[in-house]
Amino acid sequence: MTPAEKLLQSLGIDDPKEIDLEAIAWHMGALVKRRPLDGCEALIVGNQRKAIISVNSLSIETRQRFSIAHEIGHWHYHRGRILFCEGRDFGSPTSPISPEKQADDFASDLILPNYIFLPIVRKIKRLNLKIVRDIAGQFRASLTATLIKLVMSDYFPIMLVCHSQSGRKWPCRPPSLQRFWFPREELDPESPAFDLLFRGGREDTIPRKIGADAWFDFRGAERYEVHEQSFSLPGNEILTLLILPDSAMG
Repeated sequence: MTPAEKLLQSLGIDDPKEIDLEAIAWHMGALVKRRPLDGCEALIVGNQRKAIISVNSLSIETRQRFSIAHEIGHWHYHRGRILFCEGRDFGSPTSPISPEKQADDFASDLILPNYIFLPIVRKIKRLNLKIVRDIAGQFRASLTATLIKLVMSDYFPIMLVCHSQSGRKWPCRPPSLQRFWFPREELDPESPAFDLLFRGGREDTIPRKIGADAWFDFRGAERYEVHEQSFSLPGNEILTLLILPDSAMG
């Protein structure tokens, strides 16, 4: 069990509705204040015993919640330091180990603790973005953070791929996925994801089937089919959920 999950259990929390981040911060000696911030999403200033967490009040609720949890992570790991957390610091699952990555992981475990999250996930019969949005709503988490948590749970043969118009930005792959299932750099023009990103297409309401060779270039990829479903992100980017064959897991 991770430090964040141990903290939640020590407080007797066993339901997503009980994850009150401001109360948790107060329990740890940190006061949360919301105010407009310029150039960063959040910052924490404190000594060894007390701290003030400032969060950008202009951001959406899920971003503010992640920012608070992220700063609580800094308070847990990096007490006594002053850290300014920009929006670009959050959320990429491929970031190298750093204070920001440590705080990101702590935030994920605080908002989406596995001991509450996984029993809900295991009840899913057919995966799609609507189901994940519903779960994200239960935890008051962003869709992106919930999807990353879902992928890293290693329960489904799925992956995430983030693209901008200049190409692939990052993939998020479950630990047990076989190594050759690694996505291409560029989107295939026949892919619904390409249509959404480059032609202003609409987001699909259900995953759509496509040949695996549209996404992967390993030998024999043309023998497989995958399902994809994408949604738009800020900054003219998209995030695609790929549902792979069961055999893709090692």
